Amino acid sequence: MTNEPRNKKGAGTPGEQNSVPPVADPSLLDPVALQKELTLQKEDYLRLAADFDNFKKRTQRDFAQRAVAEKESFIADLLPVLDNLERALACGLSASSEQLRLGVEMTLQQLVHLLHRHGIEGIEDVGLPFDPHRHEAISLGGDPSQPEHIVLEVIERGYSCGERVFRPAKVIVNHPSHYPGSGHAF
Repeated sequence: MTNEPRNKKGAGTPGEQNSVPPVADPSLLDPVALQKELTLQKEDYLRLAADFDNFKKRTQRDFAQRAVAEKESFIADLLPVLDNLERALACGLSASSEQLRLGVEMTLQQLVHLLHRHGIEGIEDVGLPFDPHRHEAISLGGDPSQPEHIVLEVIERGYSCGERVFRPAKVIVNHPSHYPGSGHAF
């Protein structure tokens, strides 16, 4: 075999006719270059498919977060209605108002059931230790028969959604400075 350069027009000797027509890009005839181009195209396709999959997941997550935010907004608007119904029942209506009381009780039960269906539960806090994550102390009270820092009274009920506190309870907390005869009332 000789080391003479080949004619660019063909594989034969300088006088032979080229049987392959000229191509605009000679690298397209090279199998290594074709394989490299195929690999690049495949990588682009896989990257695009992954981007699209991430977009779908992000869209679904955003939709779910938006739905939760709207639900919580609705429930936050509903809680004052529940508070007012509880206050109406607590005011001690007269016997002539029994029908009104029954209607308020029924409405209250419907609202409690609605909240329960949405995963919102009222928290019973009287007699429990004060917890700043679950309670908002609006006043101090004094009952020497109870331990310090115990919730004596709930002014506005707290609500939870699973383990998360949706709204802290507004409470009166037992404190020694408010015991009868202590003389340290704030």
